[in-house]
Amino acid sequence: MRIFEQLESRVRGYVRSFPVIFESSEGAIMTDESGNNYIDFFAGAGTLNYGHNNERINNALIEYIKNKGPHHTLDMATTAKKRFLTKFSDTILSPRNLEYKVQFTGPTGTNSVETAIKLARTIKGRSNIVAFTNAFHGLTMGALSVTGNTFYRDEAHISRSNVSFMPYDSYLGADVNTMDYFRKLLNDNSSGLDLPAAVIVECIQAEGGVNVASAQWLRDLAMVCYDYDILLIIDDIQVGNGRTGDFFSFEEAGIKPDMVALSKAIGAGLPLALLLLRPDLDQWKPGEHTGTFRGNNLAFVASYEALHYWDDMDFSNAVKYKSDVMRKEIEAIAEKYPELNASVRGRGMVFGLELPDLGFCSQVSERCFENGLIIELAGADDQVVKFLPPLIIDEETLLKGLAIVDQSIGELLAERKEQLTAEF
Repeated sequence: MRIFEQLESRVRGYVRSFPVIFESSEGAIMTDESGNNYIDFFAGAGTLNYGHNNERINNALIEYIKNKGPHHTLDMATTAKKRFLTKFSDTILSPRNLEYKVQFTGPTGTNSVETAIKLARTIKGRSNIVAFTNAFHGLTMGALSVTGNTFYRDEAHISRSNVSFMPYDSYLGADVNTMDYFRKLLNDNSSGLDLPAAVIVECIQAEGGVNVASAQWLRDLAMVCYDYDILLIIDDIQVGNGRTGDFFSFEEAGIKPDMVALSKAIGAGLPLALLLLRPDLDQWKPGEHTGTFRGNNLAFVASYEALHYWDDMDFSNAVKYKSDVMRKEIEAIAEKYPELNASVRGRGMVFGLELPDLGFCSQVSERCFENGLIIELAGADDQVVKFLPPLIIDEETLLKGLAIVDQSIGELLAERKEQLTAEF
C-alpha cells in the first residue's frame, strides 16, 4: 500500500477503511491481490446496483469497442445515445406516465444537482433554495450549499447564502409534521424565510443516516411546492435506479417532481449523470450550460443493457423480496443485542442499523472487513451501519453477508465484556 501513501492525496477516504488492493470483482464479490474474497455491501456507494462486471453489460461494451464506437462526442448525436434515450423513454418514463426532457450534465451526481439549482433560480428569478436537515447532495459549491453535514461545510470553501434548511420528516419527532412548520414560515411575511425557487430533497437520506421520508410527508411537500409556486427537485442519485424496488424512489408517494437528478447506477458502473426536467422548464439557450464530459457513450451502452432489467416486474419484485429478507435479518440483529439500543430503518435494499454508542459502528465496519464483508457507515456522526448491496445479489450471499454483521457485533461485544471483566 506504500505507493498510495507516497503518491495519492491525503483526501482519499475509502481506502483507509478497506486497506487492501483489489484485483478483480464479479457480482457481489470483490477479490484482493492475495486472493481473499469480500462480500460487497457498499456497491460503489450505490453505483453498482447491477453488480461488478455484469456479463451482459461487459459483452455489450466489448462489442461496442471492437466496432470502434465513438467514446467522446460532447453532446453530439450518436447511435449509443439514441438507443439509450429511446430505451429510457420506452421502458422507464412512458410506463410511469412521466414526461421529462433529459439533460446530460457532467459525469457525477453533484453536476446534476448544480444544474437543477442553477436552472430553478434562472426560471423563477429567485435565489433561495430550501434543503433539509441531514441532506447530502454533493461537494461542489452549489451542491455543497444544500448539503447539511458540517464535516464538509467549512467556512473557507462554501457560500452559505441563499439556502434555507428545513427539518426533514421526523426530525422533530414522529408526532410532528414538519411540513406544517414549513407552510407556517411561508405564510408569515416576517419569518425570515425568502420564498424559494426550489426545494431539493432525497426520499431516503442514505448518507444522512438512512432516514426514510413517509409517502404522506412527500405528498405534503409536493402540495406545499404546488401551492407556493416552488419547483420540487428530487435527488434520486443514490436511492433511485431501482434501489427502493421501484425505479424511482418517489413512485410509492405517487408524486411527479419538476426535476429529478440521476447518477450513480444509471451509468451501470460507468460515469453518467442526467437531469430530468418538465418540458416547460427546458428554457436553456443552446450551449448555455455545458461540460466536456456531458455524454459518456460507453455509459450509454452500459445503461441501455441495464435498463433491460426493467422490461417486466421480475427484477422489481426480486428487490422487494430481498428487502423483506434484509429487514427481518437486521431487525433480528438489533433484538439480539439489546444493550446496543439499536434501531433499524430503510426501504428497498438500503437499510441502516443505528448504534448510538458513538465509535462502535466504526469498529463494526472494521471487524466486518476482517471477516470478509465490505460495509460502510452513514449519519452525521457515523452512527449508522449502512447496508447497500448490489440489487442483483443472490439470497445465499446476502444472508452470508448479514451473518457476518451479526458475527462481528457478537465478537466485539464479547471482547468488550472480557476487557471489563479483566479490569475488575
